[in-house]
Amino acid sequence: MRIKFTLVLLLTFCVFKTNAQTDTIKRDTLKEVVITTNRIEIPFKENSRTIQIVTADIIKNSAATNVADLLQQVAGVDIRRRGTAGSQSDLYIRGGGFDQTLLLIDGIKMDDAQTGHHTLNAALPIEVIERIEIIKGPAARVFGQNAFTGAINIVTKKKLNCTVSANVEAGSFGQLNGSVTLGKDSENTTIIAHIGALTSDGYRENSDYNNYNYFLKGVFNKQKQPINVIATFFDKKFGAQNFYTPQSFGLNEYEETQNSLVGVSTTFKTENLKITPRVYWRRGQDIFLLKRDDPSFYRNLHITNKVGAEANASYNSNLGITGFGVDVSRVSISSNNLGQRDRMMANLFLEHRFNFGDFDVTPGVAVTYFSDFKFHAFPGLDIGYNFSENFKVYGNIGSTFRIPTYTDLYYNDSSTAGNPNLQPEEAFAQEIGFKYTRNAFFMNVSLFNRDSDNLIDFIRPDANTNTFTATNIANVNTKGFELDTNYGFKINDFNQNIAVGYTFLEDDIIDQNRDLSRYSLNTLKHHFTTRLRTQLFKNVSQNIIYKHAERADGQSYNVWDASIIVSLQEFEFTFTANNIFNADYIETGFVPMPPSNALFGLRYNF
Repeated sequence: MRIKFTLVLLLTFCVFKTNAQTDTIKRDTLKEVVITTNRIEIPFKENSRTIQIVTADIIKNSAATNVADLLQQVAGVDIRRRGTAGSQSDLYIRGGGFDQTLLLIDGIKMDDAQTGHHTLNAALPIEVIERIEIIKGPAARVFGQNAFTGAINIVTKKKLNCTVSANVEAGSFGQLNGSVTLGKDSENTTIIAHIGALTSDGYRENSDYNNYNYFLKGVFNKQKQPINVIATFFDKKFGAQNFYTPQSFGLNEYEETQNSLVGVSTTFKTENLKITPRVYWRRGQDIFLLKRDDPSFYRNLHITNKVGAEANASYNSNLGITGFGVDVSRVSISSNNLGQRDRMMANLFLEHRFNFGDFDVTPGVAVTYFSDFKFHAFPGLDIGYNFSENFKVYGNIGSTFRIPTYTDLYYNDSSTAGNPNLQPEEAFAQEIGFKYTRNAFFMNVSLFNRDSDNLIDFIRPDANTNTFTATNIANVNTKGFELDTNYGFKINDFNQNIAVGYTFLEDDIIDQNRDLSRYSLNTLKHHFTTRLRTQLFKNVSQNIIYKHAERADGQSYNVWDASIIVSLQEFEFTFTANNIFNADYIETGFVPMPPSNALFGLRYNF
């Protein structure tokens, strides 16, 4: 394979210093992290929702090279990969579908009108991520539709500590990765730029890839009225062997995707009022070939565009904090299979947080208009009570909603049929839980229930029919239990950390659609994750990650990953081993996951 790199063009920039030793973030610091929802901003410890934070330090010690692999380490988040390096991965939260979880970048909604299969194509390089906020449970009243079972907000870094960091990695399957991250901070301007390439010959037939990432973030006019600009472009080309067809078909599938975003925002503040207007443009492109070497045999080309403008505000008064906002957008698609289509969407948001001593109550509602599905409303309520500074009990209820994607409505091929008569999905969800924090120990336990109606799946009427048709299936009940714990301690004055997560999930889909459903029967029933970060010497730290998964269809597997980081002044050496014990497993469809593999890395901070 011919490897292309444009990275050397940036190596002439200079000076990015980091410490040789990075301390694990302490939970008493995490408590003060402000959850950046688009209106009411609440410190982590005060929020009456189940929210998990993946910090920059966790990212650094995750043994992951991309967001898809990173999120696999969070219990309750089900990442079903078809390939490596995030070439295509589906995102599920609490048993929902891949169209039911909303991805945001700095609060910008990245939903794809074509299909949720492309959600994680918009995920950023981990080098520019400050933290990832995972909001579990229905979030429609905060973000609008698509936040059916939860939302994930990727928060980018505000600045770097100085200017250039270069990274090179090489490993199994001909993996060769390279990136350069640039940071420049002055009195009136901050710039962060990143360019990266990830290439591989593939771990099996027709699983090679060439992925290129470009990221730019700037804050201008800082001394007067700061203007924030973000721009991304991701170009991925990859062999898609058996992504959609079984091995017996003998097809050589191939796919290319592009994903880009441009967003501009600013914030106006007075003593009690804060208003943040924003405009953005998101573009997606997907080319799929059923035979890689014969484009004329079967080729799909889809181009989607979303242009939006929004304004979010919060107002502080003696009665509490009021959040309100409006979001208007136009979505269009040009496709040789799905046709030429567009829709207008408008969202109105209103919520208010009351504080009565140790009680907090936050009612809210979102009202949405779709030009092709008319008006819908999503009310919700969060309640919390602080028994002490360290112990909080909370509960929330809310309704949620998702309109069909264009793939659900109109896609057709020899084995798939869309359905233009689909009705939107609806659900009513409830949750109770508690949070306990003491020194360096944190625990969050929650119980949840979701009653869904008109869920959309591609199903067959009987086992003798080869065509899967998009259908509103019967009512589905989903319930479960979650545990998230984190403990920090010291050995020989070095910080150590252990995190454990477990999710149990049960639904009745399998009883209704056994052998007839394309997507719903692979629910992650048991999901256990643990991450141990140790440091016994000044410049060396080790990380071990264990994941256990048991799905509703009976499949069970255990995966171990590990990494070692050696820091020597400006240099940082890394060794990462994935699937150490060579587990044989499939996460979705017909694609076996990679066997054991290793990756060696070198980072130099100029």
